[in-house]
Amino acid sequence: MTPAFWQGRRVFITGHTGFKGAWLALWLNKLGASIVGFSLPAPTKPSLFELAGIAEVIHSVDGDVRDLERLKGTIRDAAPEIVFHLAAQSLVRLSYSDPVGTFSTNVAGTVNLLEACREAHDLRAVVVVTSDKCYEENSSGRAYRESDPLGGHDPYSASKACAEIATHAYRRSFLGLPESRIAVASARSGNVIGGGDWATDRLVSDLIRAFTTGQSPRLRNPKATRPWQHVLDPLSGYLLLAERLYAEGQRFSAAWNFGPAPDNAADVQSVANQVARLWGPDATWVLDADPQPREAPALALDAAAARERLGWRPRLDLDNTLAWTVSWYQSWHRGGNARHLADAQIARFMEGVVL
Repeated sequence: MTPAFWQGRRVFITGHTGFKGAWLALWLNKLGASIVGFSLPAPTKPSLFELAGIAEVIHSVDGDVRDLERLKGTIRDAAPEIVFHLAAQSLVRLSYSDPVGTFSTNVAGTVNLLEACREAHDLRAVVVVTSDKCYEENSSGRAYRESDPLGGHDPYSASKACAEIATHAYRRSFLGLPESRIAVASARSGNVIGGGDWATDRLVSDLIRAFTTGQSPRLRNPKATRPWQHVLDPLSGYLLLAERLYAEGQRFSAAWNFGPAPDNAADVQSVANQVARLWGPDATWVLDADPQPREAPALALDAAAARERLGWRPRLDLDNTLAWTVSWYQSWHRGGNARHLADAQIARFMEGVVL
C-alpha cells in the first residue's frame, strides 16, 4: 500500500456504518482521502461508526443498496475514483431467519452497485468484498483457492457465492472489457476480528459483551476451525488491490483471497480460551447444548495469489490479533476514545509495530 496514493483520492464506500466499513473509513481518512459513505444506519448499538464519530470526518449518506436509483444518484454526485462495496447482511445465523433479506441485500445489492458503477465517469477501480464462505464445502481439508467451485450450504454463504458470480458476470460483460476504464475485483477474507465489533453471533464480540457484564458466554461450535485475522490485515489487502486496479486496470481484475497465515487457523474453543485469559481471571465460557443451525466445520483460505502477484502479506499472527483486539476493548471499557484507539492501532499497523 502506498499512503501518498490516497491523499485527496475520491473514494465511495458502501456499508461504512458496519464493523469493517467503519475501520476502512477511519483508515482512508487517516490517509487523506475524500470519502463518501452510503449505508443503512449502524447495525448495532454501540457501534464503532457512532462511537468514533465517523460521520464527522466523511460525508455519510443514509441509503439502502437495494434502492438502485438512490444509489445511482449518490454515486453520480460523489464522482468517485475508487469504490469499495462492503454493504451486506453478514451473519450466517441471521440468514436462516431472514433468507429473503439476505439474498436481496447481498445479491441484488451487489448487482445494483455494479450497475451504478457503469455510469460513473471518473471511476477507475471497484473492490467488491464477499467472504471466505462463498466456496462450495470440500472434505479435503485443503485451504480454498480462488479457482475452487463456489457454493454455500446456508443462505448467507450461498448469497456470497451469488455475489461473486454476479461480479464475474459484470466483469466479463461490461466492466472488464479491454476498452473499459473501470477495473473490478472481488475480495474474500477470513473471520475478521478487532475492536469495535458488537454484532451478535460473532465469537469475539459475543465473548467481550459477556465478559464486560460478568457473564459466561455460551459457545455453539467449540471445535469449528476458522481463519482468524485482525480487521486491518484484509483491509490492507483491499487498499493494495484498489491501487493496482487503478494503476494497471484489467490485469488485476479477478477474485482474490486475503486470508491469514495457515497457523492463524484455530478452533473456536482455543480462541475463546485465549480471549478469556487476556481479559482476566474471572472470564469463563460454557458450552451451549441447544441445537444449532448448521455451519461449516472448517474453513481456510489460500492467499498465495495475493502474496505472489500483489506482494501482500498478513502482518499480525493469531496471538497479536487477539492481543490487539482485547486491548482495544479493555481500553474502551475503561473510558478510552474509540477513534483515538482505532487511529493508534492503524498507525502501529502501518509502521509494522506489534504489541
